Amino acid sequence: MNSFLTKYRLKSPLAWGLALAFSSSLLAGCNNPTPTDTGTTPTASGNGLKIGALLPVTGDLASIGANMPEAVKLAVEEINACDGVNGQPVTLVTEDTQTDPAAGGAAMTKLAEVDRVAGVVGAFGSSVSGAAVGIAAQNKVMLISPGSTSPVFTDQAKNGDFNGYWARTAPPDTYQAQALAALAKKQGFNNVSTVAINNDYGVAFEQQFVGAFEKSGGEILSKDKPVRYDPKAATLDSEAAAAFADNPDAVAGVLYPETGSILLQAAYKQGLSEGVTVLLTDGVYSQDFVEQVGKTPDGSFILEGALGTVPGADGEALEAFTSKWNEKTGKDVTAFVPHSWDATVLLMLAAEAAKANTGEGIQSKIREVANAPGTEVSDPCEAIALVRDGQDINYQGASGNVDIDENGDVVGSYDVWTVKADGTTEVIDKVSPAE
Repeated sequence: MNSFLTKYRLKSPLAWGLALAFSSSLLAGCNNPTPTDTGTTPTASGNGLKIGALLPVTGDLASIGANMPEAVKLAVEEINACDGVNGQPVTLVTEDTQTDPAAGGAAMTKLAEVDRVAGVVGAFGSSVSGAAVGIAAQNKVMLISPGSTSPVFTDQAKNGDFNGYWARTAPPDTYQAQALAALAKKQGFNNVSTVAINNDYGVAFEQQFVGAFEKSGGEILSKDKPVRYDPKAATLDSEAAAAFADNPDAVAGVLYPETGSILLQAAYKQGLSEGVTVLLTDGVYSQDFVEQVGKTPDGSFILEGALGTVPGADGEALEAFTSKWNEKTGKDVTAFVPHSWDATVLLMLAAEAAKANTGEGIQSKIREVANAPGTEVSDPCEAIALVRDGQDINYQGASGNVDIDENGDVVGSYDVWTVKADGTTEVIDKVSPAE
């Protein structure tokens, strides 16, 4: 279901396996409730560009991804206010993945085959993108994820599975895992255990972290028996006990919010987490998660002092976007909101550059508008005006420079965040994979 499937004859066992995997994802989608269509804007007319948003409004990642569809909508409104794409307004169709691969695959099928979109911003969870990307590629729909960070996609892109119809504005976990390992060593931790959600995201991140931490001279206490938990488990007492066994200096948790909070509550209630620093990732970077994990009897937050990493961004582009976001929504900029904005803007700039409102057109120009050479520009209206004028641009995003390589990846820097005594999160440092 992660693979690019074509209509050519399938001559090898691998090709048959890929075809069966894709068929299974479609069947799984048919057996699940129809994904929620959360809106179309503006009314479709003529042959204007139509794009989709495939993001979690409900499910395990909804607390992190809640603002992402709004960022996509805001980007479309921004471009439509400055004459749209190829002379017509852009239409947006939004679908809820429910943080579920089957529902996400079914939603991607609807976007591609019913709505006939040319590009899609999504998905967020790597397991959902894994179910969607083969469908997108088969239908020649450009898929840009603002948050799926599994290294699996890099390997598949290298194999040519997606034929160029995949990119992401968040760097792969190959880099974030290295950054988290660098943070662990920077904190002086020598013995670390891991616990991960048992899906594409969790397992791949865990494996990358283990390799990077060991390379830096650290010891992974759980290496021989990695602790991985079922995303659908109701209780996680035994997994918590295993993760915090053997007195680690820290436990690196690769978690989703709803299930991750259950695991960390269980560790606290068993008296296992006292004196152990919890290392976290972008997947749980929200105050909601801190509150879900809860408080001690004396009113302190269980996660006080926890440390984590999240893809960061610097510069004037982020400042300008933050000002616009605050003005339009009245909200703070949360994780992956800039990445969602950038993914949407790139789809529209590429369509304008191609002078075609098609997936093929976007795919052919996406790296051209994202990368050097060209005029560096971050304002979407200024960028699309330059493209209309026939000029080369190098779009500089709110999430970073968004230079996309041949595998659809970007390399980013990482913010270090911590949980304060009042339960809020604060960025306190930066860390690089190179460290």
